[in-house]
This record gives sequence, structure tokens and C-alpha cells, in this order.
Amino acid sequence: MKRMVLFVFGLVFLSSLLRPCWAAEKRAPDPADYLTLTGKITNPQGKGLKEVKILIFIDGKEVHLPDEVVTHEGGNFQCNLTLPQGKLTGAKVEVELSKPSFKTSGRIALQHILEDHRDAKGNIYYVAHVESVLPRTITPAFWIATIVLLGVYVLIAFELLHRTLAALIGAALMLLITYTAGTFYPDYFIMSFEDAMRAIDMNVIFLLMAMMIIVGVMKKTGIFQWLALKSFEFAKGNVFVLAAVLMFVTAFTSAFLDNVTTMLLITPVTIEICRVLKVNPLSLMLPEVFASNVGGTATLIGDPPNIMIGSYANLTFVDFVRNLSIICLIGLAASILYYLWYFRKDYGKADVGDVKEMIRKLREEFKITDRKLLNISLLVLGITVFLFIIHGALHMEPSIAALMGAGALLVLSRVNIVEMLEQEIEWPTLIFFMMLFVVVAGAEQTGLIQVIADWVADMSKGSLVIAVVMILWVSAIASAFIDNIPFTATMLPIVAY
Repeated sequence: MKRMVLFVFGLVFLSSLLRPCWAAEKRAPDPADYLTLTGKITNPQGKGLKEVKILIFIDGKEVHLPDEVVTHEGGNFQCNLTLPQGKLTGAKVEVELSKPSFKTSGRIALQHILEDHRDAKGNIYYVAHVESVLPRTITPAFWIATIVLLGVYVLIAFELLHRTLAALIGAALMLLITYTAGTFYPDYFIMSFEDAMRAIDMNVIFLLMAMMIIVGVMKKTGIFQWLALKSFEFAKGNVFVLAAVLMFVTAFTSAFLDNVTTMLLITPVTIEICRVLKVNPLSLMLPEVFASNVGGTATLIGDPPNIMIGSYANLTFVDFVRNLSIICLIGLAASILYYLWYFRKDYGKADVGDVKEMIRKLREEFKITDRKLLNISLLVLGITVFLFIIHGALHMEPSIAALMGAGALLVLSRVNIVEMLEQEIEWPTLIFFMMLFVVVAGAEQTGLIQVIADWVADMSKGSLVIAVVMILWVSAIASAFIDNIPFTATMLPIVAY
């Protein structure tokens, strides 16, 4: 009984202690000022900057917020402040903007803080907006990114290292410096790991991988050797006609398959034909190389740089065909005429001999090895190309069409997928692309790309024609000495600026 009395007494005593707290909770909070601050921060070219740090000052004192205020994708930001009633009345509100590789803005006073509304509890809601441009500044990160990019170019151009290894070292070095020196000194910050991952264009990677699978399956049918045989049959022993037909076949095939793969497949057949005709292999192979480049230029999937350009600029398969098919046909016709003239002496020395006997021998060596697989492959390739044609209307990335085609072909053909992944997919090429995207992104993040773009703009004096001519000539000359893939990756953001 005594324990029960003590327990009740304790509850009464505890409730008397907590009663003031309950009363405080029930008491209405004091009216406050609420400020919603929004804004957009861009670079001098008008492109929104993400991860710009924003500090807020009221009457010269920094406002300490629970979370850091930074801009998001597109350069936009928003933050909400809760201040004592009257704190914003006549107050001087300022913001300060900072980001590695950009000049700190200094304090920017907000000129227009508008009262939005008041609620029944006496709270006053204010809104303000700020837009600002952050100019670039040259920091140690700029020079590091420049040296790394040029170093990768040199290693690739002079073949001092495999191009994949060169790009891998360059990308790793940029990230290592960012997370060592850049952690303690912001001027050494090149790019975050998240930025590096976003820089990798998976649309390009998936499209290349899927097309490699499709070509790998089609190789098993003997279709490419059969096409060379048909070209020889059509020429009927006339080497001039044979050269022209082989160029046309190479160009057409390169437009729908990777032009490098096309050359790898058609080169052994060409060499065999040259051996039979007793002509210099270069007299047929060099025209094919040129035709392969011309044909590959005509479509989105014909050449890796095309895939990069299409993905970066959101160009569709139809955009490429509409703008490039005619000029590529003209270029192919001009190339055929030129090479027929240039190698006329070699073609004239060909030992044609018995054409029928030669065709018979070639038929035994170059024939369709799996007609059922060929039919399946052509059906899937046709559907894939159709999806390429309509992918723009569907707002679908072209890699989706290619992946669907590759997956369907693997299922229908029952080819060993492990074998395809190990033998047919050029993983060094795909990794090279991924690392190269990171290296170029580092150069863009630190301002190198903008510096080059500004130089082009200054040299062209604002003339679009002069700028285009400069880009064309620099691209043509540079691609003769530098791998066109890293050059394209570097030029894309420059042209965009």
C-alpha cells in the first residue's frame, strides 16, 4: 500500500515539473521572417555551373545554415532562411559565389527582396533572386589538366604506350591529384569522381559494344568474303571495274557497320584476289581504305567519331543521312575516278588469265558458310537499322536499338555469349573511350576547352564561315597525326562553346 501511495505521489510530482514544458509547447511560436532565395549561376558562355558554393550574409555576418548551399545541374539553386521577425527589414543581404577554377565573385548585394505574403500568424514571407556570371581563372588545376591531355596525345601519337593505357593513366592521374592536393588546396581540384562518371557517355559505349556483337555474329556466315566474290564475278575479269565495285561495296558496308571492322574483314579477301591477279595489293587496298572512310561518314553508326558526335549533339541517324549522304556519294565517285587513274598502270599489268577458272576457285574458298545464320543476321540487322531510322521520333537513344538487335541476334543464333564477349568485343577500345571522356572532361572543367574556344572565336573575329573553315582544316591536319577519336572528343566541347 505504501508503495502504491509513493508511486502516485511520484507521478503527481513529475507532472508538476513537466507542466511548464507542455505549456511552452502549446504556446504559439514568435512570428518570423522567411526568405526564399533562388538563383542561377553561369559561365561567360551562358552555360549553367553546378556545384557553385553559395555563402549568404546579412548585415555583413555570414548566415550559418545546417546544409551547404550549392548549385545543381543547370546552375540553379534554392535555399530557405528562417529569421527573427524584423531581421530582414532594412537589412543588407549579400551572397558570395565560389567554385574551383573560377574567380570568387566577392559579395553581391541583393537589390530586390520582395515581400511575397503574410500569414494569419504574423509570419512574413520574402522572395529574392540572383543571377550571376562566374569568369574563369587560371589555376594549377588548369595547367595539370593541360599537361595530362597533351601527354596523352603525345603517348598516343608516337605510340609510346598503348592508347588505352595512355588514357587510363591520364584519367587516373587527374582524379588522384583532385583527391590528394585538391583536398587541401582548392586550386588543385580538377573534377570530382561523380563528374568523371557523368562524363562517360554510355550511349557511345553501349552502341559500339552492341555493333561489335552484331558484326561478330555476321562474321561467322562468310558474308563479307561472299561480297568480294560477287564483286569479282560482276567485273568479269576487268580490274578497273573490280576496283570500282570493291570501293562501292566497302563504302556501303562501312555505312552500316564499323568501317574499321569492315576493313579487317575485307582485307584478307582483297589480298587473295590480288595474289591471283598478280597485282600490287596496295592498288586495291588503298582505294578501299578511302572508300571505307567516305562510307563510314555517311551514317551515325559508320564510324566511332560519328557515334560520339551524334550522342554529344543529339543528332539522329536520319540527321546524318540527310546531311551527309549526297556529299559522301559525290566523294565516293570522285575517289573512284581518282584511284582508277592513279593505279591505272598497276591495273593494266594484271594477269587475268582464265576468268571462269578463277571464279570457280574463288567460289570454293569464299562462300556462305551458314545460310540460316545469315538469314537471321540480315533480318535482325534490318530491324536494327529501321530502329535507328525512327529512334529520333521515338526519343530513344540509338544504343537502345543496337543493344536490342545484339540481344535478339544472340538469342536467335544461339551463339555462345561468353565467346562473343571474350573474342569479338574490343574491350581495350571501349575502355579507351571511357578513360578519354574523363581526360577531356578534366580539361573542360578546368577551362582549357574554353580557352581554345575563345581563341578560335577571336581568330575568326565572330565570322561563322571563318570559324568553320578553321575547324575543318585543323581537324583534317591534326587527324593525320593524332588518333581521330581523342581529337573528336576534344573538339566536341570546343565546337559547342
